[in-house]
Amino acid sequence: MSKLPGLKPGLTGSANLIVDEARTALALGSGSVLVFGTPALITLMEQAALQCVEALLPPGQISLGTQVDVDHVAPTAIGGEVTARAELVAINGKLLNFAITAHEGEKLVGRGVHVRAVVDRERFMAKVLSAG
Repeated sequence: MSKLPGLKPGLTGSANLIVDEARTALALGSGSVLVFGTPALITLMEQAALQCVEALLPPGQISLGTQVDVDHVAPTAIGGEVTARAELVAINGKLLNFAITAHEGEKLVGRGVHVRAVVDRERFMAKVLSAG
C-alpha cells in the first residue's frame, strides 16, 4: 500500500504568470535580453508541480524539488502570459515524477521533467538547522 494514498499518476496542476521585467533573463542574470528568463520558467514549472500535489500530501509532509530537466524552446516578451502544466506521471516510493509543459497561448515555450521528493517537514528542517 502506498504511503502517499492521495496521490496517483494522472493528477495535474497549473500555474501562470504575466512576464514582467523582474522575470527576464537580464534581471535574473541568465542572459542579456529582456525576454522571459529560464530560471523564471523553471520556477513556474515547479509551481505547477506543487499545485498538483501539495494539498494532497499527508499532514507534516512536504515535497522538495530534486531534479529539473527543461528545454526552453521559444522566447516570451514582457507582457506575455505563460501557463505551465504539470502531470504526475509516476510515483517511485517517495519520489514524484512529473512531465511539464509551458505555453504562451498555443505556442510551446518549454517542456521538461521534474522530480520532487516527499519528506517530513520537521525532520528536514531539523537536519538543515543542525548542518549549520
